[in-house]
Amino acid sequence: MAEPRPRHVVDVHAHVLPMPLLRGLADRGLADLSGVADEWVSLDPRVCGLADGARIPLPAQQYDLAARLADMDRAGVSHQVVSAPPFVFASESRDDRLTAAVVSASNDAVAELVAGSGGRLTGLATVPVGLPGAVDELRRCLDELGLHGATIGTFGGGRELDDPVNEPLWAELARRRTFVLVHPSTVSAVDRLGSYHLVQLLGYPAETALATARLVLGGVLDRHDLVLCLAHGGGCLPGVGPRLDLGWHRKDVTRVSQVPPTRYLRRLYYDTAVFDPVQLRRLVDDMGADRVLLGTDTPFDLADRDPVTTVTGIGLDAAGTAAVLGENALRLLGLRLPAPVPATNEGEPW
Repeated sequence: MAEPRPRHVVDVHAHVLPMPLLRGLADRGLADLSGVADEWVSLDPRVCGLADGARIPLPAQQYDLAARLADMDRAGVSHQVVSAPPFVFASESRDDRLTAAVVSASNDAVAELVAGSGGRLTGLATVPVGLPGAVDELRRCLDELGLHGATIGTFGGGRELDDPVNEPLWAELARRRTFVLVHPSTVSAVDRLGSYHLVQLLGYPAETALATARLVLGGVLDRHDLVLCLAHGGGCLPGVGPRLDLGWHRKDVTRVSQVPPTRYLRRLYYDTAVFDPVQLRRLVDDMGADRVLLGTDTPFDLADRDPVTTVTGIGLDAAGTAAVLGENALRLLGLRLPAPVPATNEGEPW
């Protein structure tokens, strides 16, 4: 068997909740930190979008760099592109000043955390979609804080992603060719999803499909050449793409984009967090190995804990495997990393 060759393994979907951010929220009465020792935190509903008192998982990897790096080593991940989770996007707040303040503090804390990681972490800026000042915060994060890309929610400020208020943001992201992780940040029909953890299990995948459909049919992807990576493998979107096409062909009200919706889906990027090898291989076959990036959703409990095996186990050739594991991320983010960590797992099909 050929010896495993060195390579970068880059996870583009990993979350952090730095303690300075949480303490700052607690000082403003927006966070309850009494459960930190038991690995949970509670945030004000205006910040997190959840019910009052809801417990958000807070494993040490969210804020403790040593724990984070040890977890990466166990998973065989050499580099993580980290972002704040949607629980601090304040996506459903109608108080623009509150949203801007929370997002700004979050970005400051993420920048501080990654700066101390010895080059193992790269940070994404949370951009407050739906707010008129979103472009200013993007520029501050990229030009002053040294963050390397952006993450956006699927809704914000009471507005959908195709709302005209976001046009300056799309223009700036396109001009800079900024990598953007699109992460669901709210759900529709929350009352019906309140049981069985369905907000995350079902609501989030549907939300990604809804938001992306609005980007397509709202003409955003006709007007702007964006580098968008959809979390959770695009959620429900790949499965409903043909239905959107059918509507485009048969419903005048839907035929508002230049080409059928699935043509746009092949211009987007997707992470690997679909949790099934058949689904992942189908995603790669449909979109191309150059359009899929390793993503784990670490360190939440709904995370891929063995991501290298996930990718090496779906039967791609060596070039496709290398692309998904890290080369696509390096290219899209323009990362120049130190010499890669050699592979140590035996039996990998390189």
